Order: sequence, then structure tokens, then C-alpha cells
Amino acid sequence: MKRLSIALITFVFVLSAGSVHAQKIKSGNFKALNGQTALNITYDYTSMAVGKYKNEKDYLEDGIADRNRKKPGSGDEWARKWANDKVDRFQPTFEQNLNKKLSDIGLTAKEGATDAQYTLLVKMVFLEQGFQSGVGMSRPAYINMVIDLVQTSAPDKILAEVVYDKIQSVNMMGYDYDTGSRVQSCFDRAGDNIGKLIVKNVSK
Repeated sequence: MKRLSIALITFVFVLSAGSVHAQKIKSGNFKALNGQTALNITYDYTSMAVGKYKNEKDYLEDGIADRNRKKPGSGDEWARKWANDKVDRFQPTFEQNLNKKLSDIGLTAKEGATDAQYTLLVKMVFLEQGFQSGVGMSRPAYINMVIDLVQTSAPDKILAEVVYDKIQSVNMMGYDYDTGSRVQSCFDRAGDNIGKLIVKNVSK
């Protein structure tokens, strides 16, 4: 039964891996990456809104207080999981799928590769967590982000900028009760999509 469930989830991910709702190259191109072998990545959540909250700080403060009122300590644990999911689940998934595509042009992207000539700045703009009630009511998660290619030594010089609107989580057919899993699938699709875009752009 466990093997069947895992297989079903995998099948749903493959089946649902459609296009991103909206993608736009706002400026520039990725030609500078032609011939490069390493690409640095940084992640920025400082301007991210979450659901009805204009900023992540207010979202976390309310979430912690509400959960701690119901069960002391549960809010603090929830906030730790929120922070850990970024570095343990979302970002690794993004990089894994990005690198699957970049391998076609001999390029590897990695957070902390500060010796690389170029850096990919992944800036989160908005996160909608969605929900799964298990009784026929659900809403997918989605993220909005801006991805800039810059010179590592001159991050203010933007060589390319891509805007993503509503990168939606895949339909897991009732298996997406965990918020982290829904958001992770958004990062999964984002990494795949930007990887395809870079390879296509560089290979022209």
C-alpha cells in the first residue's frame, strides 16, 4: 500500500507538470552564461507578502500568537518549521530541477558559489499557501517571484530579469495536506521552468 501511494503521488506530479501561469522576460537575456560552468544563487524573502498579509513578519507574528494561545509552544515550533522548510525543502528542490536543465549546457547552479562570475537572484514576491480540507474543498498554493541574473561582483547590474506570476502547486489528488508539500511543488515547477528558459536562451 505504501509503495502504491508513493507511485500515485509521483504519477500525479508528472501528470500535473503543466506550464506556469505567466512568465515574462522583463529585460535582457541570459547569453552571458554561455561557456560558464558555475552559477551562484541567492534567495531573498525580505519583500514577500503571504496570503492576506503584506509582509512575512506580520504573518509569522499572528501565526505564532494564535497557535501558542491554543497550545503553548506550538506556535514557536510552527515558525521554526516555516523557516526550515525554505532551506531544507523549497530551495533544494528549486536547485535540483534547475540543474537538471542546466546540465544540458554544462552549467551548475548552487547557493554559496560566490566564486562564480554570475549570480541568479531569486526574489520572492508573494506566497499563497492554499489548503486541503479533505472534504472536497481545497485551494492550490502559488508563488510569485522575480529572478534576476547579475554579475556577482556588481549585483546592481541586472543582465536579465524574469517575472513569474502564479506558479501554482500541482494537484496531488488529496495528498497535499501539508502546507510545505504544496509550496515545495511550486518551487519544483519554478526551478524546472527557469532552467528550460535559460537553456533555450543561451542555446539560441
